[in-house]
Amino acid sequence: MRILGIETSCDETGIAIFDDEKGILAHRLYSQIAVHADYGGVVPELASRDHVRKTIPLIEEALSEAGLTPQDLDGVAYTAGPGLVGALLVGCSIGRSLAYGWDLPAVPVHHMEGHLLAPMLEDDVPEFPFVALLVSGGHTMLVRVDGIGEYELLGESVDDAAGEAFDKTAKLLGLDYPGGPVLAKMAEQGTPGRFNFPRPMTNKPGLNFSFSGLKTAASLTIRAEDDSDQTKADIAYAFQEAVIDTLAIKCKRALKQCGLKRLVIAGGVSANTSLREQLAVLTNKLGGQVYYPRPEYCTDNGAMIAYAGMQRLKSGVTSDLTFKANPRWPLDTLPPV
Repeated sequence: MRILGIETSCDETGIAIFDDEKGILAHRLYSQIAVHADYGGVVPELASRDHVRKTIPLIEEALSEAGLTPQDLDGVAYTAGPGLVGALLVGCSIGRSLAYGWDLPAVPVHHMEGHLLAPMLEDDVPEFPFVALLVSGGHTMLVRVDGIGEYELLGESVDDAAGEAFDKTAKLLGLDYPGGPVLAKMAEQGTPGRFNFPRPMTNKPGLNFSFSGLKTAASLTIRAEDDSDQTKADIAYAFQEAVIDTLAIKCKRALKQCGLKRLVIAGGVSANTSLREQLAVLTNKLGGQVYYPRPEYCTDNGAMIAYAGMQRLKSGVTSDLTFKANPRWPLDTLPPV
């Protein structure tokens, strides 16, 4: 079976074709960084318009790369939520229209389920059950995963997501958009120990996160210090260290609470090298293992939507033409496969 995946939940247009025997046959991704850079963040209306311009040409490129025609496909998967409603509507409308025109089933996919299953695209696939840390610009959550669609939300951010805190702190440091990866790069030149930021909510029971206060602590430090490159690097180092320590502490707590040793990390922030290294050390000490997707599958992409869509299609999950985009869609409401 082969399925087309369409991802338009925010500011990346991702297209991929997945074959259940051969894997990814084609993968196209267009980033809107240049479109939003002057504004320092994603402008929803501009994101939607760019998806309108780019989605169909990228689908044509993907079909050409795979050497396929629409008649060679068995379904069309599209991100139905959560995300920016306008951006979602573009992908939903195009996905459902193509499915109708090509006489194929249309498969709505949950964006975060796509991220959660992205490590399944690698050779070393985690076995169920495991704990998943989904960490991106819009979400930070810990989930117990007993199977596809069998999700128990263990904890989530009560305010800013980790990726959002990275980007906002980078903006305070005067770094270019998108600031998170730039801050992580700058942190490599930082001096350990010069600054020390809090590890929010780690001294309280539970598995929820909060990064707004950490961002405020960084903001106060930035205002109080000089604006030399070294000081900025030192602040970036301390901020990143605090975020990673917080995530690691909560992951360790979640694994022990669930009695599990396998950890999956996914989402844009999962590409952070320092986070991967610390979680590898953590799981190794627990006698377990950490799994994550390759960097190009960490950020929003069509490959994860195509894979998740294939799993749903095989279980008979399809939608009619009345299915609406769902900008707020709890992960733990999905039916099991």
